[in-house]
Amino acid sequence: MDFPWLEFLGLMLAFGINAVIPGADFAMVLRQAVVHGRREALFTSAGIATSILVHGTYTLLGVGVIVGQSLLLFNILKWAGAAYLVWLAIAALRSPPPQPPQVTEGSAAHKGNFAAFALGFLTNLLNPKAVLFFLALFTSLVSAHTDGQTKAIYVGSMSIMLFAWFALVSIFFTTPAVRLAFFRFGRWFNRVTGITFLALAVRVALAQQR
Repeated sequence: MDFPWLEFLGLMLAFGINAVIPGADFAMVLRQAVVHGRREALFTSAGIATSILVHGTYTLLGVGVIVGQSLLLFNILKWAGAAYLVWLAIAALRSPPPQPPQVTEGSAAHKGNFAAFALGFLTNLLNPKAVLFFLALFTSLVSAHTDGQTKAIYVGSMSIMLFAWFALVSIFFTTPAVRLAFFRFGRWFNRVTGITFLALAVRVALAQQR
């Protein structure tokens, strides 16, 4: 059987457009890049990309349909995601002003790779809109006759694409000139990112099943 390239390209285009729209994932990678540096930002990006594999897997197994149709399960995921974003907002607002690289990197406050990975993984995993997005994406763009192996290739490709995008974001925002520009904002950077996470928490809390 020939690979369905048109279906694959359509799916990647729709997913790519959604990926570059700023949201919780983008805000998290940006903060990691500016405050903690490129290594943490890349591990956070890897966590986000890995979470996509989870979303894709349960969608292919049909679990996503259950979550999407169950008001109780959807609300549990929704409020867990909102609470997590509120926690991130409080952490950002209470953090000291970000310091130049030579002060923070290599210090005791330097975050571990696993912590950065988990931060990205949970940020994406607890987003109820990701559940609905994957359901809509596969329902509208993927044929019911497409075999499971091909669908697995789709999900893997999405994960790779998302990591590549956020890796570019990580590299850009950790270039010396760009990063130092953010340091000039000092505590205002924490306030803006904190408020952004709060706004995203409200957005998640208001999410509705379709």
